[in-house]
Amino acid sequence: MSLTVIDKPKLDIDPSILDKLCTQIDEQGQVVLHFLFKASIFGGEKIRIWPTTYLYDNQSEFRSELVHQENISLAPQWTELEPSSARFFTLVFNGLPKSCMSFDFTEHCEGGGAFHAKAIRRNKSDVYFLRIG
Repeated sequence: MSLTVIDKPKLDIDPSILDKLCTQIDEQGQVVLHFLFKASIFGGEKIRIWPTTYLYDNQSEFRSELVHQENISLAPQWTELEPSSARFFTLVFNGLPKSCMSFDFTEHCEGGGAFHAKAIRRNKSDVYFLRIG
């Protein structure tokens, strides 16, 4: 599936939730990816994330593992989408090495339709926003 990194997203996030996430990121050195998935007008779409989803450091052999998902089902379960709806979900990964300048986001799954984004430039916050589709 095609993924696009959003440099300056316009999102309304409850400040208490944002504070909690930022505190957890600072304490644990995690990488957070926020996604926007827009369902088709025809409906019947389902999404999920496989536990075999990783961040790969482009400067080393390091692989960061998925540690938490929010608002999306973990395979083999599915999240059903209403026609023309927008689904926001979040994935949290182990921290990347300080030497990492860019990384690939790769979902390894059965049956095709995997999410993948190459060469995501690292930022100071380690929080990223991506649009699917």
